Parts: sequence; structure tokens; C-alpha cells
Amino acid sequence: MIDLLSKIGEASKAQYTELRYQSRHVIRISVEKGELEAASSVTNVGVGIRTLVNGAWGFSSTNQLDRKGLTACLDNSFKAGKVASTGRKDRIESLAEAELAHGTFEPEINDPVENHSLEEKMKLVREMERRTRSFSNDIKSSSCTYYEIMDKKVIVTSDGARVEMSDVKPEFSVSAVAGRNGVMNRGYEAVCVTGGWKDLFSKKSPEEIAEKAATLAVNLLDASNPEGGVSQVILHPSLVGLICHEAIGHTVEGDLVAAGSIAKGKIGQMVASPLVTLVDSGRPGKDEHPAGSIHVDDEGVMCKDAGIIVEGELRTYLVGREIGGSLGVDPCGNARAYEYGHTPIIRMRNTFIESGESEVEEITQETKKGYLLKGGGEGQADANAEFMFTVGEAYEIRDGEIGKLLKNVTISGRAFDVLKSVDMVGRDFEFDMGYGFCFKGQAAKVDGGGPHLRCKALVGGKVEG
Repeated sequence: MIDLLSKIGEASKAQYTELRYQSRHVIRISVEKGELEAASSVTNVGVGIRTLVNGAWGFSSTNQLDRKGLTACLDNSFKAGKVASTGRKDRIESLAEAELAHGTFEPEINDPVENHSLEEKMKLVREMERRTRSFSNDIKSSSCTYYEIMDKKVIVTSDGARVEMSDVKPEFSVSAVAGRNGVMNRGYEAVCVTGGWKDLFSKKSPEEIAEKAATLAVNLLDASNPEGGVSQVILHPSLVGLICHEAIGHTVEGDLVAAGSIAKGKIGQMVASPLVTLVDSGRPGKDEHPAGSIHVDDEGVMCKDAGIIVEGELRTYLVGREIGGSLGVDPCGNARAYEYGHTPIIRMRNTFIESGESEVEEITQETKKGYLLKGGGEGQADANAEFMFTVGEAYEIRDGEIGKLLKNVTISGRAFDVLKSVDMVGRDFEFDMGYGFCFKGQAAKVDGGGPHLRCKALVGGKVEG
């Protein structure tokens, strides 16, 4: 395929041509209340061709993979670019220089998922859903899902990228709903990695995931609501990652910066505590297999770390080659497309805060009054970095000790203000946000995390009575 795409690209009359082949195989198995909800195995294969013509983009895609079909696709892309350029004033003059990839790239995999049959995966999902439902008489319903994405890509660009790569992202999740005396609560636990079967369950076994979801759902039935107000909070890596991604990461995506996000014009300014260094990376961490890991982006650019905030100072934005050229920022591999029929747009990968110098126990012991917050749920964030998220698991802290479990907890604030209040950052580190998708016009697998850290934020909850 790489030779065929190269030959098709050589015939292009465009300023720039990008050809991207993708074969995606997706498996989804879901069981709810003992009944099979979904069992699918779908493969989608095709090529997307993007051309830059007279300063405007054209795009076309096809599942006709012979020379005739690809030539027609190239011709359609060129025509679309030519039409788009008509009367356009803000023409794309050039694309940012970048380190273009050459060669073959594969993720590290421990026990390939294809070594495990569809029947084995089905059996696991059924057993874990049954195990969750039978955990307690208070469990009223449960569901369990296994989801797997396997990609093979070939990327060729007219300025030199020539890439073959593969990617595997399995995911496993359990949800439990407990009820008593008209009160209902939900516990949820999930994991997603870039890697293999053993990577997926390297930190927690399927049984532990199911038990955690069920235990949380039941325990929340006896939990109380928090006191509202601005409070000192210790954030678990799962919430650190969520804030990094939703409340900071999106504000520094170059297309949103150009549209006027709060991060516009703030390069070189202090936007966080000097204890905070925030990075977006396509590479896995030490002993980690985060879901957002990629070696090469969909413009054929080699992935590098983007140091968004370094010791509190905003240093860079996340860009693709077009926006990078207009903002004067070097691309680090953030242009991603979900499937071959999508064009690359600016997306995060693994977004995290680097570890600090405090022991986690020390952070807790030095907190006289506050909350330990774990796991983000539903919520929202905007271009002003203001956010509000529900918290999956929250505990009261009194006199340096973790106390009772709380429910109906939310955390909110303006992300840059919250990061400015950080006064302790843990030595630990964990990715814990890879399940599900980030949606920005199209879906993307991302991850986030960091260490435990202490800061101030607005904590809210339902009023008793």
C-alpha cells in the first residue's frame, strides 16, 4: 500500500498532498442485567486524501483501493481545494516545518488481544457482569463492556513522510447501580490502555474492577453530602488528568487559541504555581500504557513532548502544521483524525502534570480540613478555563486523616486559578483517564493523569433535607 500511495501522490498537482490509508477493526461486547446488549465485530478500510490548492484545503476519501479508485479520490480532493480557494482571502501561505516520520512504528504489546478469542472476551464480560450484580442485595443493576480498537495505517505526504504503523487500544468497564429506600447511587470503574491483554489488566484484575464498582455503589448509599464552599482539596491522578485535559488542554489547542480562548497571548506568563509542569505527550510513561499514546500523528509528524506549562509558565500551544505556521509554534504531533474519512484536527494525546517532591502521606497529614477527590464524572469546561465536574469518589479530611465517604460532590473553578493555588505535588504518578472518548467534532482516544496534588477549589453538593 505504501508504494501505491506514493505513486498516486507523485501525480498530484497540489501545493501539498497527504494520503492516509487506515484499516480499523472494532470489537464491542456489552452485557447489562444479565442480557447481551451488544456483540459486534466491524472492520472499516479506506483512504483519505487531503490537498492544499491555492492556499485552501481539499479533501476526499474512498474505500476503492485500486489505482483507479485512488486516482479519482485524488482528483476529487484537488477539485474540492480549487473550489474552496475561490474568493478566499486568508489563504494558507505555508505549513510549519516539522520532523516527518519514516519507517514502521508499533506499540509495545504484552499478550496481543488477538490471542484471546471473541468467545473468551464474551465469557469474561458475562462473568464480570454477573459477579457485579451478585455482590450485594443492594445492587439493582449492572453492566460490563469490553471495547477494542485495532488500527493499521499508512501515511505518505508530498514533503517526505512515509509511515506504516499499527495501534491497539483495548478497554474494559463495569458499572453498578445500588438502591435502598428510594435512594440510588452508581459506582463505575474502567481501564483503557495502548497495548495488549496483560497491559489492560496490569494494575487491576477484571474481578477487582468489578468489585470496586459494586463496592462504591453500595457504600455511597450510606454516604453524606459535603459542606459547600471553597476548600483545600487533594486531587487524585484521575481528577488531575481530567482538569489537565478538559480545563487546560482544550484552551491551548491552537485552533481554539486562534478563536480567542483564554490562553491566547499568554505565552511567557505565569498561569500556575511554580510547582506545576504540565505536558502533552504521545509517548507512554514509565511502566505505563496510556490510551492516548501514538508514535506519529495523522500528518506524518513524529510525536514529541509539548511542555505546555513549565514551572508555572505557559510555554507553548498544541498545533498542527497549518496553525503552527500561523502561530509560529513547532508541531509536536497533535494532528489526529478518527477514521480515514476524517481530516486531521488538533487533539491532545496524554496530558499530565509531572511528579513533584512530596510524599502522598505527607500531603494528607498536612491537610487539616479538606477533601480527597477521586474520579471525574459528567461536567463541562469552556474556553475561559472555567470547569465543573461531578466527582466519582470523595472523602472528608480532618486533622490530617482521611474520613468518611461523601456523595453528590462536584468540583468547580477556573483552571488557571486552581493551578495557581497548588502548594504540594506528590512524588507518585498515574494515568487514569483513558476510558471513553474525547469529542471535538470527531472522537479521539486520549489519556491524562499525574501525581496527587493539593490545591483550592469550589466544592459543592446537594443540600440535605
